[in-house]
Amino acid sequence: MRYQIVTLGCPKNTTDSDRIAQTLEQAGHRATPNRMEADLVILNTCGFIDDAREESRAAAQFLAAERVPDQQLVVTGCWSQIEREQVIEIDGIDAAFGIEAWQEIAEHAGIVEAERDIPDTSLGLRPSAYLKISDGCARPCTFCNIPGIKGRQFRSVRPDALVSEARALVARGAREIVLVAQDSTAYGAEWGDANGLARLIERLAAESGADWLRLMYAYPGFVTPSLVEVMANTPQVCHYLDIPLQHGSPTVLRRMKRPHNMGMVRGTLDRLRAAMPDIAIRTTFIVGFPGESESEFGELLDFVADAEFDRAGAFIYSPQRGTPAADMSEQIPERTKHRRHEELMLLLADISARRNEQQVGRQLELLVESEAGQTTDDGEPIIAGRTYREAAEVDGLVLALGEANPGEFRTVEIIEAMGHDLWAQVVDEKLTVSVDTIPT
Repeated sequence: MRYQIVTLGCPKNTTDSDRIAQTLEQAGHRATPNRMEADLVILNTCGFIDDAREESRAAAQFLAAERVPDQQLVVTGCWSQIEREQVIEIDGIDAAFGIEAWQEIAEHAGIVEAERDIPDTSLGLRPSAYLKISDGCARPCTFCNIPGIKGRQFRSVRPDALVSEARALVARGAREIVLVAQDSTAYGAEWGDANGLARLIERLAAESGADWLRLMYAYPGFVTPSLVEVMANTPQVCHYLDIPLQHGSPTVLRRMKRPHNMGMVRGTLDRLRAAMPDIAIRTTFIVGFPGESESEFGELLDFVADAEFDRAGAFIYSPQRGTPAADMSEQIPERTKHRRHEELMLLLADISARRNEQQVGRQLELLVESEAGQTTDDGEPIIAGRTYREAAEVDGLVLALGEANPGEFRTVEIIEAMGHDLWAQVVDEKLTVSVDTIPT
């Protein structure tokens, strides 16, 4: 069969789609970039919040309506895991699978014995690749339905398997390995290893062959001194950390059943910045959580202004069926939630722009992702990539004048901050650019 995978949701879903692709390739099937030529289309869905489920439903309905004769359409992932009956009710869906159903999907497609040894070409050359180091979540957050979807038992993948998978990703062209999990800092906890993540990073740095290692989704309070030391002293580790904090008010965090000792949080930020003065720290916040008062929202604004995160996202609270927060009293009116979200986003944008301005004049290594699809007014090509400060798919880009292939590194000098993105010139090719030629 020729197949195509359509992936929605977070980077963890991307790793699941990669697993599906690998299993299909091993079974003798080949990927196609043309959906109209595919014998099998697989939609990997997200079900984290209401908007994600609606997006998944819309995508399923669209693919079902657009399917060509004799084409099969199957749905998998989080939405299918929690609302399978609603999925299979959609006319044109041939089958629905839950999470981690790689083998079941391959069995649905069938095994082509004569082609079992075809090369794995499903992923192609991709400069950055995700490595999911665990699944499940044992945290008690009252707003989150992930434990109900992924399981309430934390399950770490064994280090040998992760090293092997990372090597395979590098062999297929990845220069950067991005470690993802529901809670990366809990890695190895079920084995009684409080420093399991630090040890894993050391092994991946020594054995994977990756140029960069990037860490996402660290839980506040579990960024151990050992982890900070390894991050600071391992050359392959990007000085970048994503720590979803969710709020800045201790009382709101208590209702969320999140770490609420703000002294501990500030201490963690201080230790990271002391060990790595150039570190870029990313976080996320939720506004409009049940019972959030104006004073508690003010505490969040004060915390954000004081901490000055390099990157941050903010989300409007949305009640999720089956979570404790959905049944809490004092649900915040939608108008109030949107007003607070807008105010927070303006503050975050101002801080991010200021932090970006501080990068002007720095020379950094740029991992090229692609040509930007633009040229200067003089017709010169522009490349797009990321430095250690930008994570794939969630942060901005660095645009630079020059030519390079995806997966190559170039030394660039940052010459202008453009709010979310940065403009640079490639200095290892002795190129120069006038700000006047930058496309607007």
